[in-house]
Amino acid sequence: MEQQSQDTEIHVHAAPIRRVTTRRLSDMKKKGQKIVCLTAYDALIARILDDAGVDVILVGDSLGNVVQGHDTTIPVTLEDIIYHTKAVIRGTRRSLVVADMPFMSYQVSAEEAFRNAGRLMKEAGAHAVKIEGGKRVADAVSRMTEAGIPVMGHLGLTPQSINQFGSYRVRGTSEEEQQQILDDAHALAQAGAFAIVLEKIPLSLAQKVSQAIDVPTIGIGAGNHCDGQILVYTDMLGMTIDFSPRFVRKYDNLHERMHNAVTQYCNDVRDIAFPSTEESY
Repeated sequence: MEQQSQDTEIHVHAAPIRRVTTRRLSDMKKKGQKIVCLTAYDALIARILDDAGVDVILVGDSLGNVVQGHDTTIPVTLEDIIYHTKAVIRGTRRSLVVADMPFMSYQVSAEEAFRNAGRLMKEAGAHAVKIEGGKRVADAVSRMTEAGIPVMGHLGLTPQSINQFGSYRVRGTSEEEQQQILDDAHALAQAGAFAIVLEKIPLSLAQKVSQAIDVPTIGIGAGNHCDGQILVYTDMLGMTIDFSPRFVRKYDNLHERMHNAVTQYCNDVRDIAFPSTEESY
């Protein structure tokens, strides 16, 4: 058979990348599929996490510690969160991006909380917001969700309340605290929250909460019975050297590796070993 003069072109169309949605997270809980979450504060890191398959990226007020160098999250402003959320959005194609509502952006009234959440959605481009507290913020959560703003709750250790509690101890150790957290979880779910972060509470309590409500639970220091897990990315990559709680597994030691690389760069510059002829024009 005579060979055709022209090869047949084959067009391969890559499947479109689908953004993770709150509905997808709900489906994952029903199917028993674990939800992967990490924090990010800039486009570069967000792109890495997004490409690696992280389901939810939280632009956390932990940026106050990680980026700004504060001892607590209290100084972080709404404008800070808007700025960093814009950057993270630019670095993602798949992950659901959740913006933290910082201290005093939602405590005054449900109406003010609604307006500030609207800014995070409209100005920053967030796909959802996160808010700390239980029954006391249920009205604000209802106001937001009724207007189409997805809300993630946060119970247990709530860092914005550090000045009230005085320590970062485990929450939910007494029967009274356990019941309060369980009641708060029900209140958030009924108010329309699509997920709830459970931070630094006993494994058994996290399991009880996860089984009691229909919305996904995201654990941090709350055991493996939660529907998903979240960590601050600088902690799990070993970039943080002065913060090592037992719930953080360090998957690398980037602090040491980066320190060594920068030290080598310093030596090369001082020894006139960089740039070489090949690295010059």
